[in-house]
Amino acid sequence: MRFGTAITQLLLLAATASSTYAFAPNSHQWTTTTPSCPTTTSLDAKRVSFKEDSRRKLVSGINAVANAVKVTLGPKGRNVVLERNYGAPEIVNDGVTIAREISLKDPEENVGARLIQEVASKSDSKAGDGTTTSTIMTQAIVNGGMRAVTAGINPVALNQGIRKAARMISDEVTRIAKPVNGIEDLRNVATIASGSLEMGRIIAQAFDRVGENGSTVVEESQTLVDEIEFTEGLTIDRGFLSPYLVKDDERQIAELMAPRVLVTDAKIENVNEVVPLLEQLVKSKEPIFIVAEDVAGEALSALVVNKMRGVLDVVAIKAPGFGQRRKEYLQDIAIATGATFVAEEVGITLDSVTLDMLGTADRIVVAKELTTIVTDGSNEEAIEMRIAQIRREAENADTDFDKEKAQERIAALGGGIARIKVGAATETELKDKKLRYEDALNSVDSARELGIVPGGGSCLAYLQVSMEETVLAAMDSEDERQGALILMKALSSPAMQVAENAGIEGAVVLSKIQSIAAEKGHGYGWDAGKMEYCDLFERGVIDPAKVTINAVENSASVAGLVLTTECLVTEIPVNMSDAEKQAMFDAEGMGAGMGGGIA
Repeated sequence: MRFGTAITQLLLLAATASSTYAFAPNSHQWTTTTPSCPTTTSLDAKRVSFKEDSRRKLVSGINAVANAVKVTLGPKGRNVVLERNYGAPEIVNDGVTIAREISLKDPEENVGARLIQEVASKSDSKAGDGTTTSTIMTQAIVNGGMRAVTAGINPVALNQGIRKAARMISDEVTRIAKPVNGIEDLRNVATIASGSLEMGRIIAQAFDRVGENGSTVVEESQTLVDEIEFTEGLTIDRGFLSPYLVKDDERQIAELMAPRVLVTDAKIENVNEVVPLLEQLVKSKEPIFIVAEDVAGEALSALVVNKMRGVLDVVAIKAPGFGQRRKEYLQDIAIATGATFVAEEVGITLDSVTLDMLGTADRIVVAKELTTIVTDGSNEEAIEMRIAQIRREAENADTDFDKEKAQERIAALGGGIARIKVGAATETELKDKKLRYEDALNSVDSARELGIVPGGGSCLAYLQVSMEETVLAAMDSEDERQGALILMKALSSPAMQVAENAGIEGAVVLSKIQSIAAEKGHGYGWDAGKMEYCDLFERGVIDPAKVTINAVENSASVAGLVLTTECLVTEIPVNMSDAEKQAMFDAEGMGAGMGGGIA
């Protein structure tokens, strides 16, 4: 008996020793034991720089980005090659694209680079162009301001002076800007922004055709040349519900001339709901175009049978979009055609629809995946009111996607869509041309909004002289006047850079621009393309006023903040070898895989 008891105790001890569970008699709880592994606890340290050191690093980063970007300015500007991890390198002439690509090794200098990228991005988002001008002016203001701060001038007062002067210059640009006068001005704006006469001609042709409310989009083409396609009327990315509704078998389209239009968000399945309406249409012998959430079952069968027998000319499509956007599209179609929007939420059911609730159109063409509605012009006033409403919605939209969709709706209602199909021999050239087209389109939009001013930096160079006394007189203190002087001096930097990129001494060209403008008036300057001094408005060397204003305001905003910087906090980079990275990865994996036991 004792022998058996001893064996039992040994087995229990062995089991206890091999288990991770052990009984703690004092606490009367089960605890777990895990194999011990060495761990190190560390907090991410930060580097803190003060005063002159912090500002010097920021300026160094700003200069690195600005020096890379400013070589692209003007008609004689050069290109920059951007390396890609995947695919071919990209050769670009677009300031904001170049700025976004730059990341510096020193984390403190990289903060400066990020600040100037913000300037370029703001100019791009507000005006769509002028990013290089903004970058050059930021560099000029920051470098001039740094010298002033080092000399002992109060940076806060300096910043206030820079901002006050920027506001006054912006107001003056708005005042002296000329409104866009015809398609020729738009062509000149597009030519200057893209650096190509052919691109300018194509963009002007697009804007001339689609009108003020139309939309112009840039797409890739499989050819070697640039082409332009126009889509007139209200286009819907939905096609016929049944191929039996097609009239033209060769082209696979259904075309309705002067049809009536039924717009509803209901799903039509029961034919009895629409029989009263269809009987009235058979008597009047008018074609009917139906836009509904869906037409299915016996309702679709009835429409197909009547179409094939020649009793009723009818075509049905599904409503475009999804969710709330679907209702908005349906309301657009109803307003464009003068139809009553049939929906239960407004108290109208399908069986109560009468002929006077149906809309009208001049012509409707329905293909397999696209429908085009050409309106008859009888609802122009309602369409204008709808466009104004959609514009307000676009201004208050939270996302770029919502803004884009709103612009598409405006274009569809207003005048149509022009599609510029960009062709090129290589992928690298194609990307560069697309960026140029997008810049030029944005410039044309900006020009239509606030007008035009002389290009090539001549407008700011003229204001540097004409506005100096007025700006300085508006300052409250000597330190503010120094800030205003820094901004006024920076106004000449774009014109000088255009000259230097053309291989001419910038200071010589600036002096000549200012003297000829003082002698002959605002509008005269230097045409870098033909290396001549002339009337820039007549020559077509013009810039959108909005682009110039944004360049001044954005550069003054960021540069002023850099000058008031007294402390810079950045991450300390940790350089690890491949072996150390692998060891850390393994340790993290081991820690994640070893779960705790019962506590």
